[in-house]
Amino acid sequence: DFFFFSFQPLAKLNYFQQPQDIKESDFLKFLQKYGRHSFLAPSQVQPSFSAFYRAGDPILTYFDSSSILSTLRQPVKMGASGLCVDGNPAGFLDSKSTSCTRIFANLSKSCITDPALDAASYYRDFAVLKVRVVFLPFAEHLVIYEIEFSGTHGIQGVSVRFKVSNISGNSGSSLQQRFTVHFWTRTLSHTLPRSGNPGYITGAPLLIADSGAVQHMSILRSEGDGSCSQSLRHTVQFGRNMRTGCKLSLSPIPEEGNCSYIQQKLYSALQGMNRAEVLAITGSAHVTHAEEWTTILIQNCDVQAVNCTSCCMVPVTLEIKILWSNVGLLSNPQAQVLGAQYFYQCHPLKFLSTSTVPVTTVVTFTDVTERPEPPRGQPQVHWKLPFDIFYPFKVALNMERSYRSDLAGYSLLILIVSGILCF
Repeated sequence: DFFFFSFQPLAKLNYFQQPQDIKESDFLKFLQKYGRHSFLAPSQVQPSFSAFYRAGDPILTYFDSSSILSTLRQPVKMGASGLCVDGNPAGFLDSKSTSCTRIFANLSKSCITDPALDAASYYRDFAVLKVRVVFLPFAEHLVIYEIEFSGTHGIQGVSVRFKVSNISGNSGSSLQQRFTVHFWTRTLSHTLPRSGNPGYITGAPLLIADSGAVQHMSILRSEGDGSCSQSLRHTVQFGRNMRTGCKLSLSPIPEEGNCSYIQQKLYSALQGMNRAEVLAITGSAHVTHAEEWTTILIQNCDVQAVNCTSCCMVPVTLEIKILWSNVGLLSNPQAQVLGAQYFYQCHPLKFLSTSTVPVTTVVTFTDVTERPEPPRGQPQVHWKLPFDIFYPFKVALNMERSYRSDLAGYSLLILIVSGILCF
C-alpha cells in the first residue's frame, strides 16, 4: 500500500520543515492522520454471524459442488405486473405464502430448460445450515418448505413438497407460481402457555401430546379458493364448537390409482402433521404426569362397508367429540376433559383418478356436569329436650301463683268485714 504525507511550508522562513523520523510505534498514528486510499483491492472479508438464527434472519444454504454460501430464496412479485423476483431471501420464523407470475417466450422449451420449472432446483445440490454461523468447506405451481427448528439449537430438518400440473401453450404464455415457507417446532410442555390452571379456560387451545411432545389440537383450514391449506390449520379452542370444510388435493396420484395411498393421504391431512395420542385433562397438564392425560379413542373407516370392487372407501369427515364437566366447588368450578373420540365417516370413491376430494371436520364439546339439587328452603330447628327440663322453674312459678291467689283472697275478706262493721 502507498501512503501519502503532506507537509505545510512555513510562510515566514520560506522553506520546508525537515521531516521527522517515523518509528514503528508511531506508524499507526501517522497513518490515521495522513493516510490516503490504497490502489490495491481489499481482501475478501468473511461475513460474521450470530451464534444462532434470529427472527427475520436470512436462512443460509451451502452448495457443496461450488463451495458457495447463499440463502434460501422465496420468490415474490414485483411491480404492478406481479412478475417473479427470485432474489428475495426467506426469513427465519417468518411463515408466509407468496405468489407471482412468470412469462415464457417458448413454454415448451422453458419447461425443460428453465430452473423455475424444474422441481429439483428447489432442493438439489445444496444444504440448509442448522445454525447461522460461519460455514467452512468440508415444473411446479406450488413449492412448500417445511422447516423444523428447536430454539437456539437451530434448524432440525427441512422438507420440500410440490404441487405439479400439466400445462400447455407456446409463445407468450404465462404461469403463476406460489411459494410457502412454514416453520414449526416440537415444543415441550413447559414452554407452552397454560390453557388454564388447573381447569381449562373457555377459548384456550386444547392440548394434545404425540410421542412426549405437547401441541395444540388443530383441524384443516381452507384457503380463499376453497382448497385445503397445505401449511396453516385452525387451533381447536376449548368449549367452542367448530366446523370447517375444504377441497383436498390428491395430486400426484400413482398411475395405478392405489386405494391405500389415497386413504393414507386423507387420514394424514385430517389428523394433521402430529397424530394425537392423548388429550390433556386440565389446562395445566404436564407431559410427564400420565394421570393428567386421557387416551383419544379413534374409530377409522370400515373398508368393507360398501360392496364395490371398483370403489375405494376414503374418509371425508372427521368428527371430534369431547366430553367435559365442571368439578370442585360451586363458587369456583374447574373445567376438565373426561374423554375424546376421533370418528371418521367414509364415502366410496369411484374414480381413483379424482384430483380433489371435499372433506369436513366437526368439533363438538358436550357438558356432562352433574350438578347437585338446589336447596328447597331454610332448614327448620326441631328441639328435642327432656320433658321435665323446666321442672324447678315450674314449681317455683306455681308456688308464686298460689301465694298471690291466697293474698288476694285474704285482702278481699278483710274488705268485706270492714264494710260490715262500719255499718
